[in-house]
Amino acid sequence: MVRLFGICAQGSGMLLRAKIWRSTLVLSAALPALALSPARFGVIGDDPGSWPRILGAVGITQGVPCNLFILRSGVQARIDDWPRRVEGGAMLILEGASPAAELFGFRATPKKIPVQSIRDIRAPKLAIVWETPLELPITQIPPDAVVFTRERWQGAPLVAGLRRGKGFVLWLAAHPGPRGYERFPYLLHALHELGLQPPFASRRLWAFFDWSYRTRVDLDYFAERWRKAGISALHVAAWHFNEPDAERDAYLRRLIEACHRRAILVYAWIELPHVSEKFWQDHPQWREKTALLQDAHLDWRKLMNLQNRDCFREVSRHVQALVDRFDWDGVNLGELYFESLEGASNPARFTPFNDDVRRRYQRRRGVDPVDVVRKADQQHLADFLEFRAELAREMQTEWIAELEKIRARKPHLDLVLTHVDDRFDTRMRQLIGADAAGLLPLLEQHDFTFLIEDPATVWHLGPERYPQIAARYHPLTRRRDKLAIDINIVERYQDVYPTKQQTGSELFQLVRLSSEAFPRVALYFENSILPQDLALLPFAAGVVEQAEHRAGKLMVRSPWGVGLRRQGPALVNGRPWPFFDDEFLWLPAGAHAVEPGGSEPPLRILDFNGDLQSAVVRPDLVEFSYRSSARAIARLAQPVSRVEIDGQPYTADGEVLILPRGHHIVTLRATQTAVSQARKPH
Repeated sequence: MVRLFGICAQGSGMLLRAKIWRSTLVLSAALPALALSPARFGVIGDDPGSWPRILGAVGITQGVPCNLFILRSGVQARIDDWPRRVEGGAMLILEGASPAAELFGFRATPKKIPVQSIRDIRAPKLAIVWETPLELPITQIPPDAVVFTRERWQGAPLVAGLRRGKGFVLWLAAHPGPRGYERFPYLLHALHELGLQPPFASRRLWAFFDWSYRTRVDLDYFAERWRKAGISALHVAAWHFNEPDAERDAYLRRLIEACHRRAILVYAWIELPHVSEKFWQDHPQWREKTALLQDAHLDWRKLMNLQNRDCFREVSRHVQALVDRFDWDGVNLGELYFESLEGASNPARFTPFNDDVRRRYQRRRGVDPVDVVRKADQQHLADFLEFRAELAREMQTEWIAELEKIRARKPHLDLVLTHVDDRFDTRMRQLIGADAAGLLPLLEQHDFTFLIEDPATVWHLGPERYPQIAARYHPLTRRRDKLAIDINIVERYQDVYPTKQQTGSELFQLVRLSSEAFPRVALYFENSILPQDLALLPFAAGVVEQAEHRAGKLMVRSPWGVGLRRQGPALVNGRPWPFFDDEFLWLPAGAHAVEPGGSEPPLRILDFNGDLQSAVVRPDLVEFSYRSSARAIARLAQPVSRVEIDGQPYTADGEVLILPRGHHIVTLRATQTAVSQARKPH
């Protein structure tokens, strides 16, 4: 029996005092084999503020029992036993000046300074600017405290932490703000460095990858880093490799091999109508045109006229050759519609106005669309915008069919269509021709993932938009399992605070809410994710709907599968479980009862990137079933004597198994040495 501390309010005077809760629930320290205590926090005060947003972003929820406490600013509370609790393992967060803060050595002085720009030790050069300045007292801190955040110009401490015994204290000069990231974006990082361990992780994230940002790097090092950050697939900018080049091709093959060794899939990310720089130079006659009849070189993309049948056939030949030349796991057909986000109001960026489109529209309405835009002919412009959306849908349908032809030759390939959202920002249909409602019925005919990209026009809005986006797409298709969301982690052109690019608590809230709303989350792009965010990223994606104790077992329910911190073997639903590495026990989607114990299985699967469904351990083998829209990769802890898939022999090459796409049952037969080792007592 372990005593846990909860908080209760008594009396109208808001006098709060600690109450000891007796519970059959236990702390993780009492069960060394598994981190079986679902992390919870308690707030001292009636208003939890933004702490549920901050801590919930990495799976830490409010409730009792708990050993993480927040003493809100201005709340009066008994403090005499806090040092003892912290010494015993409690984690305490203090907002502002208070007797409790003074008890631990954080003493506010009479001098105050205005605070608006701050500097954090994790990113000292990053501009962190508050929208609204605050006047805060300069605080003296204990000599053994670590200062995480300071006021930029005068260096006054704003966030600091210190360890005491088995616990720690984190002090903030002010409350974090209503959204939880307006002032101190790296509070979760500070808590993590002090010793807070989020309970659940995911390795289901996708990330986009551009070769031009990673030309001279150690690919094995980066592949390991990506996997630890929770990335299961890279979508590689394939236009850089459109034409054969010995040096670049060797680089891409090394990248794919390094990713496969780390259970990361690699997709060819194709950005039609852009094909490649050389294709643009070689075929000026097929260049797309803007409404000013200029070549459509817009930002980095150089657009081709895919309505021209000769151009279409040549681009198709290039795409087929590109997919055939490398060992891709899938193809992502990205952003296949028209420019631009300014629509017809900016003719210099408005497409398509190639000769083929102009002739086709003239046959339809008897008017040149160039004249429609030039004369601002509103009646015909509305019709042309409708025609343009139909043309985009026609292109997308045609290219999905082309990719299906390639998949007929290479059936292991997964298909993804990245499509900008036009249901949350409904202007996208007129601006770029995007029409999700017209495309989603294709999910009934073709097996692909519909990856929804939020447009730049809404990047300044908060994380709450992702559940709203999901709610607008769910009525459009029965295949909700095939919907995914693409988050752009980039500098935003809007006025946003405290950072131009999403980082820290804002990023984790984005990932958490999108992971709850969609079965798959993609990040653009791996190079833009700041290094300090990588360690906590998998915990933001680790979605759990239930985590509670019953009769000494942890009951976990997850919609997509999740990793649970562990040390040693465990039983899942009363049976030995083979999917674990040195840090996590990996569970499939659904509800499961987890408890420490059992013997080491004869085989262990350290990592697996398919959708695991079930597993059985026997004295000499492990058998599991999975589903995967692409190939699935399993990393084994030791060699096996035989591999069977659906009862048929399967050639295994070492301890990394690349398994077929679809729904399959895999049987791994252990070597005699592994069987003997598993029988020994541990």
